[in-house]
Amino acid sequence: MSPETYAQVSNLVVPTATVIYALAMMSHALEWAMNRAVSGTAAGDAAVVAEKPAEVLVGSARVQDVVPSSSSSSAVGASATTASGSGASDGASRGADRADAASRIGLLLTYLAFVLHLAGVVTRGLAAGRVPWGNMYEFSITASLAVVVVYLVFVHRYKLQWLGLGVTVVAAAVLGLATLALYTPAGPLVPALHSYWLVIHVSAAAISGGAFTIGGLVSVLYLVKSRAERRVLAGGTMSPSLKRLPSAEAMDGTAYKVLAFAFPLWTFGVLVAGPIWAQYAWGRYWGWDPKEVWSLVTWVVYAAYLHARATAGWRGRRAATIAIVGWFVFIFNFVGVNLLVSGLHSYAGV
Repeated sequence: MSPETYAQVSNLVVPTATVIYALAMMSHALEWAMNRAVSGTAAGDAAVVAEKPAEVLVGSARVQDVVPSSSSSSAVGASATTASGSGASDGASRGADRADAASRIGLLLTYLAFVLHLAGVVTRGLAAGRVPWGNMYEFSITASLAVVVVYLVFVHRYKLQWLGLGVTVVAAAVLGLATLALYTPAGPLVPALHSYWLVIHVSAAAISGGAFTIGGLVSVLYLVKSRAERRVLAGGTMSPSLKRLPSAEAMDGTAYKVLAFAFPLWTFGVLVAGPIWAQYAWGRYWGWDPKEVWSLVTWVVYAAYLHARATAGWRGRRAATIAIVGWFVFIFNFVGVNLLVSGLHSYAGV
């Protein structure tokens, strides 16, 4: 096919992937809404049904069915209680089944969107005759692809499908913004980008950035789940939507694993390969360009996160807060510096 045909294919499949990510997002949103409906059903029968603590798996675990409490009352009273408890249990079970189905559909749609997304990035590169990382549009479609890649890898390794809503929101939003506001026709690279260091530097930054995003989303959900767990300890209740999530402790460990994977990759790709490329392109390793400064700030925040966990034993809310701050710093480095700040990396915004 000709470069023009590749460009047309890319321009078709990228918006299509955006729509399918949006459908996956809606499916995962429906999953959470169904769990809230399960919560309402269970609450209506709380007077006669004792809720059994849920056993939440790391993956898309089902909310444990409620079971009737035992009593030494009369046979008629016990029979009525059992019947009421059975009805509540059946309703909760049906709601949980529907939520599971919505979760599976959302994951399947994410896989389909990922295939189209990958095809859009590849055909964009074929249309340009180079790696598709020469401007902000291409950075956006590649970085969002990296987020989905990291998510799908960790779905298989750590059963992270409960993170599907957050990931599909990010993917649909970034692709939608790229298509509507950042699109640039495929063209040649500016001279400074003509180097194999482009592949090393940008691919490492994109993958680690995807992992930073996953770690940030997990940390946000950790704060929500840990607050719910504290409310339960104080005598409150937890919605089935949150019961489907892993424990706060498990999510804290997952965030650490993701960020511990991303940090050395960011260190190599951005703070080692980047300066080497700068020496090749501009004749100096480090010049305190705004992009270089914010890349260093991003590294410092995540270094502080890992250092605090390793030496001070920081866990839980303090560690999650640092991870979220690091995520926002990375987002500003990726978007704000490219679009709002003038510097040697301003070509990334064209």
